[in-house]
Amino acid sequence: MVSYPKGKIKVLLLENVHKDAYELFHRDGFDVTLVKDAMEEAELIERISDVHVLGIRSKTNVTTKALENAKKLMTIGCFCIGTNQVELEEAEKRAVPVFNAPYSNTRSVAELVIAEIIMLARKATDQSRDVHLGKWNKIAKGCFEVRGKTLGIIGYGHIGSQVSVLAESMGMKVVFYDIISKLPLGNASSVHSYEELLQQSDFITFHVPETDETKNLFRKEHLNLVKPGAYLLNLSRGKVLEIDALVEGLKSGKLAGAGVDVFPEEPKSNDDPFVSPLQGLPNLILTPHIGGSTEEAQKNIGTEVAEKLLKYVNNGSTTFSVNFPNIELGNLKSGYHRILNIHQNQPGFLRDINSIISDLGGNILTQNLSTSSNIGYLSMEIDKNLGDELKNKIKAHKHSIRTRILY
Repeated sequence: MVSYPKGKIKVLLLENVHKDAYELFHRDGFDVTLVKDAMEEAELIERISDVHVLGIRSKTNVTTKALENAKKLMTIGCFCIGTNQVELEEAEKRAVPVFNAPYSNTRSVAELVIAEIIMLARKATDQSRDVHLGKWNKIAKGCFEVRGKTLGIIGYGHIGSQVSVLAESMGMKVVFYDIISKLPLGNASSVHSYEELLQQSDFITFHVPETDETKNLFRKEHLNLVKPGAYLLNLSRGKVLEIDALVEGLKSGKLAGAGVDVFPEEPKSNDDPFVSPLQGLPNLILTPHIGGSTEEAQKNIGTEVAEKLLKYVNNGSTTFSVNFPNIELGNLKSGYHRILNIHQNQPGFLRDINSIISDLGGNILTQNLSTSSNIGYLSMEIDKNLGDELKNKIKAHKHSIRTRILY
């Protein structure tokens, strides 16, 4: 099933996306380029002009300006959980579905959360640093077992629920808060409000997306609500936790420790320096956004996202796209021709396209249409090759955005 020669379809993978993703595209005959680092907006605008498939992780921002210059762009793959680095609505309007990997690194993040909870409770990272410096400071004061302590989870999604299961197996009591009603796993229980969770919890961990509602979700005024000696962990998004609030909490002793894996501003590459007011504070674990950075997670993410992108390019399926009407399509039967069209969601479009095909002597065998508020995604199979004449007539329709024909 082809439309445009695969060797001419350019795939650009940034941020050292796992080699398995590269291999999947390469074996399928695409022209693939793998780049180690993220790209700033100006460089991306220049590079994206002749790219058909773009793969990124969390550091490259696909802005409206970049999308405006992406004249050939068919689809974007976010090789991570989040998609906030892409202007999703603008991509949708420009007929560019975006795919991600919402499940593949959940276990890796959850395991690191549990590891940090234990290390913080025992002040183990500070003790390790002292021993490296030749200081022998064997103490038990301020060091605790996690068994019997209360873990508060903010955001009970794929990662939060995994953390819940692991924490309960360690003997912790688990409470959670989510803006959407969620079914508790094990003996976990939901609380009525975010503030109630802060008041009850010995350990507080954030697992929420980056939205306007979650920006600075934890602020200085919340220090008055937490238990004295509580611990905070943020392995979700850098802007969820107000850095000044965390600094104040640790310096005042209101917080006994914290673990931070994500930051409001992060280096674009491993060669760039990192500076933060959090550096040097006691019982504070700082890691360079490695929550999902395990070989297993990156391999799974590479495969999952690449397969979704390939499926869309090769047969038109948009299942699991985060910004596009979802249609699941199977293999095209021999002798059939599949028309894939993205158009503005306006009345009468389907009637007009059916008339065009009928007037050209085509017979419609199957038809699928799925819509959002902005666009419609149409898949049709016909019994004969109507060639460029059909494509040009559809393209000329005032509401049509993009058309592909597979045969």
